[in-house]
Amino acid sequence: MRHLQIALWGVLPYLVLVLFVAGSLWRHHYDRFGMTTRSSQLHESRLLRVAGPLFHYGLLFVIAGHVVGLLVPEQLTEDMHITESLYRANALVVGGLAGIAAVAGLTVLLWRRLRTRAVRLASLRSDRLVYPVLATVLLAGLAATLLGSTTGTYDYRLGVSVWFRSLFELEPDVPAMANAPFLFQVHTLFGMALFALWPFSRLVHAFAVPLGYLVRPYVVYRSRSTFAGRNGTR
Repeated sequence: MRHLQIALWGVLPYLVLVLFVAGSLWRHHYDRFGMTTRSSQLHESRLLRVAGPLFHYGLLFVIAGHVVGLLVPEQLTEDMHITESLYRANALVVGGLAGIAAVAGLTVLLWRRLRTRAVRLASLRSDRLVYPVLATVLLAGLAATLLGSTTGTYDYRLGVSVWFRSLFELEPDVPAMANAPFLFQVHTLFGMALFALWPFSRLVHAFAVPLGYLVRPYVVYRSRSTFAGRNGTR
């Protein structure tokens, strides 16, 4: 059993990281123009207008919560006079609402994909694997957040977070993760599976976000009558 724990929490994270980086570089080099979400908006837009923003905004808040929870040590929040009860309440309200929004959005997106034939036919083979993995990650994470914040029996910042930060030191704290509750282990394992699949699925479109659009100048459109008027005055 100890060898299995070492493999899962001491070796697998680095293998996933190598696959994630190498796969992303390969995809960018050989399929740069294929790094898109392959939008299905033309096939069905009514449900997409609701579920798309719900899922993506919920996911952004979930990711932000993970960054704070995993990378910010508990001692730092205590030094900022953030009590344990206040931290748990914030995790329950903000994290819970964000998780519910992401799960609800994903549920509608899946139902839309299964219900609409044109959208279903536009699905990729990788979708059949990515969607169940993503759903498991979100559901396990939401359950762990709600149960952990309400019961208070496990503080992930003294377990999962310690293990996560130890990976950057190249000295994985295997016992910290091996002793975590089952839901946290499921959430982490399927999270690693999601990162392993990332470069080879539509998830890679996250790397193709047109951030340059935020700073580029406005595109000015002029009607034909404007040009006709100018030509007529010359």
